[in-house]
Amino acid sequence: MEELRIRLVGRRKWLELCGPSDITREATVAIVNAANSSLMGGGGVDGAIHRAGGPSILEQCKSHVASKGRLSAGQAMITDGGRLEAKYVIHTVGPVYRDGRHDEHTVLASCYRESLRIAEEHRIYSLAFPAISTGAYGYPLEEAAKVAVGTVLSALAGLERVERVRFVLFDQASLQAYISAARAAAEDRSRYEIERSCS
Repeated sequence: MEELRIRLVGRRKWLELCGPSDITREATVAIVNAANSSLMGGGGVDGAIHRAGGPSILEQCKSHVASKGRLSAGQAMITDGGRLEAKYVIHTVGPVYRDGRHDEHTVLASCYRESLRIAEEHRIYSLAFPAISTGAYGYPLEEAAKVAVGTVLSALAGLERVERVRFVLFDQASLQAYISAARAAAEDRSRYEIERSCS
């Protein structure tokens, strides 16, 4: 497994990228699920998290939908982690990519910001993200990586409780796209320091 770690200069804040890896095995306090708006589970990361975490996660998702309705794209909600090592799962719904001219980037950035907001509210100091919307929802990998890494780095600086954010990438292509985006975003050495590199 390869990994890249970036520290915000002068802060106890880190962005980590690793893979190829399985997010359901992460030991961060929370992991993020790339859910669908029904919150009923599905394929890809969503299905894997529900299978690994067990039925209690689905029951909490059903309760949320019953009381508040379906989860809109760009929004997020939280459940416990069931049988996962992570204590919590933050569920967020990414945009379906059409052509890049329908505010897909805005909605995708909101997924990351809303997930981080919930983590901050629940005093979660570490969480792991998958590559939201890059599977069945068709978001181009390089574009998604730029939005994801840029949004997280920007938001992380303003959070008090969240200290460590990991991108856990399923395959080599995703890993390389996110590492490239992270290297480009971390070019300002007055703000960021690459502590560990997969070279």
